[in-house]
Amino acid sequence: MRILFITATIAIVTLVGCVRTPVEHPRTSAPVEPRQESASVERPPASEPELRPCCRSTKLAPSRAAIVRTAAKLVGATTIKSKGRRIAYDCAGVTRAIFLEHGIDLYDSNESDPKANGVRLIYAHVRRHGTFHQGPMVRPGDLVFFDNTWDFNGDGKLNDPLTHVGVVEQVKADGTVVFISRVTKTIARYRMNLGLPHVHKTADGRVLNDYIRRKLPTYPDDMGRLTGELFAFYGTRLGS
Repeated sequence: MRILFITATIAIVTLVGCVRTPVEHPRTSAPVEPRQESASVERPPASEPELRPCCRSTKLAPSRAAIVRTAAKLVGATTIKSKGRRIAYDCAGVTRAIFLEHGIDLYDSNESDPKANGVRLIYAHVRRHGTFHQGPMVRPGDLVFFDNTWDFNGDGKLNDPLTHVGVVEQVKADGTVVFISRVTKTIARYRMNLGLPHVHKTADGRVLNDYIRRKLPTYPDDMGRLTGELFAFYGTRLGS
């Protein structure tokens, strides 16, 4: 397996989420869908996830364990490269780089909006080639999507779908999901517990939900900022 070359060179403002990094759109022959506005993303029904098998390649999908091992190798990195080229250092770029090491480009989609962020591209790819679900069964290697982790459209309201993504590493016995992503200065592990979505830390000091949206002076005190509060859904591009 090709190895991700990791260098440490940049510092990013705390809790910036997936910023407006210029997105490289791969060429694709897939049909083009009508342009969608950022605040009106079509969501898959929770009870009937959409399945569109990928028929472009006869290669076997990588194992979940292999995806998780690649993700774990990136923890602590501040820049990433794959196949000799530098990948955008945001949450979507990190997720893309993990799958690129296994021959899957999550940016290969039929998303027609040239201003779509990387998370939207990954969402469009999974909608065509994978499935979405709300749990409760979550597996290592699944993708986890979030809404409203930053003010994508700049209007100060909680109306920004698909603003963050990560890769599930493990699920703990208490139901806390550990996922790998880039939120702050480096790629790191973050936690989310949907059973107690509004709890950051228990009385004995265990973190159940990490902060994923930074607090600004203009935000109301009750604005959700924890992973469990801003969770959208899970997706998978892998087999069993």
